[in-house]
Formats: sequence, C-alpha cells, structure tokens
Amino acid sequence: MADIAVKAAYGSVVEDEGYLFVGFAEGEDEADGYVLFRQPVGGGPVWFEASDETFGAEDAIESVVAGPKGFEVTIRADQRAAFGFAATVAVRVGPGCEDGPEAIEALKEMLGDLWQ
Repeated sequence: MADIAVKAAYGSVVEDEGYLFVGFAEGEDEADGYVLFRQPVGGGPVWFEASDETFGAEDAIESVVAGPKGFEVTIRADQRAAFGFAATVAVRVGPGCEDGPEAIEALKEMLGDLWQ
C-alpha cells in the first residue's frame, strides 16, 4: 500500500511560461489531494509534488509503475525527506477521471524510461 494516495477526478496537461505541467487532482478545492509533474518544455529534470508544494522536489522520481487502476510513483531514497518520508505515491485514475487518458499519455512521454 502506498504512503500517499490520490484518487484522481481530473487530469490536466498545461504548457505555460516554458514549462509543461501534468497533474491529477481529487477535486477543484485547494484542500483536495493532487500530484503535479513539471518539466521545461525542451526537456530536463522533472519536479514532482504531492498535495502541497512543500512536499516536492526536482529529480525525485525513482520509477513510475502503471497498473490497471492508475500508477504508483516511487520516490528516490535520498529525496524522501522532502515528501515527509513517504516512499510511494499512488494515483488512482479510473474511467471517470476527466482528461485522465490525455494526462497519462503526456506523463508517459515526459517521464520516458522512468515509466514502466
């Protein structure tokens, strides 16, 4: 079982100010859980955060494993303190997740070999 779980109701892909943002959120309220991935448009390190910008770091992802209910992010051991010592973040992306398939495709492209 993952240390942090987000049941995504919304996915999003946004390009803004030279960055590509891919996110998944439980809802539209600021208190709702979310995950956010950010990378310069031309490529480079990926910023990852989970439910709060204080729980995030650049180049923190060890791997992302896709499954039938979404995907699970494993955080590199040397970056776990930035996530409250969480080692894994599960993102549940069901068929009702608005824009979920598009966001997953963009995330796969962003993460390259980190996506399994």
